[in-house]
Amino acid sequence: MSIATSGHLARILTENQESLLEGWLGGMLSRMVRRDKAAEGEIRQQANRFIALVARTVDRGQTYDFDAPAWGEVRQLLAEISAARVRQGFSPTETASFIFSLKEPLFGFLRTGLAADPAALAAEIAETGALFDRMGLFTVEEYQKSRESVIMRQQQELLELSTPVVQLWKDVLALPLIGTLDSARTQVVMENLLQKIIETGASIAIIDITGVPTVDTLVAQHLLKTVAAARLMGADCIISGIRPQIAQTIVHLGVNLEDVTTKATLADAFLVALKRVGATVVRAESAA
Repeated sequence: MSIATSGHLARILTENQESLLEGWLGGMLSRMVRRDKAAEGEIRQQANRFIALVARTVDRGQTYDFDAPAWGEVRQLLAEISAARVRQGFSPTETASFIFSLKEPLFGFLRTGLAADPAALAAEIAETGALFDRMGLFTVEEYQKSRESVIMRQQQELLELSTPVVQLWKDVLALPLIGTLDSARTQVVMENLLQKIIETGASIAIIDITGVPTVDTLVAQHLLKTVAAARLMGADCIISGIRPQIAQTIVHLGVNLEDVTTKATLADAFLVALKRVGATVVRAESAA
């Protein structure tokens, strides 16, 4: 819906910018949980840009339809502000108050300027209120999108950190797994392991599942896929950390691990790996 403007909003924003700014900042900052000079200075700059941009857009675009192309610059500014507030740790309420705190002082100037024309005042307040409500909702939507993006990136980083591949010996790698092994994590595990095999030229990879709480059909399938991918890269795999409960579960599930070497502990798997690469570990006897 596109509503033609009467020019009152643009005139008030232009002629009363300083007074409007002070009233707006007072309401906005009063809702902030954290107060510091740096944040207040940045908010003041954002508010100045916003008022000037809205005044120019209303005067030039002649429409209150916030989804119209004329409001593209304002939408971009609000998206930038929302993303910045996610990074700075602001709450959704504090972010939305950037828009909603402006309505009260703005309506005050509208009432003063249109006091002689009640019909025009009512129409202007209704249309301006609807415009700023739409801006506020847009700000919250952008805040939510930015926060979800940050959460997804953090989850990806945690996945990468929780699947380290370490080199135990020349040609021997170890991949300790802790926690649930799902499809997304399996992909990260596989990528990290294959990349490390390429970098080191290792021929043995030990996958330790001591820290995996349960093994079901899906987890077993993920393990087998990882083993198969490593073999395609020229590395054989040993699965360690097979506890009695896990062994019984694998048997009951009918999972075929006959062609995969399994050991109860990482230490046992390491000894097997050393033998395969032609290395031995000898205990140093103290001199008599």
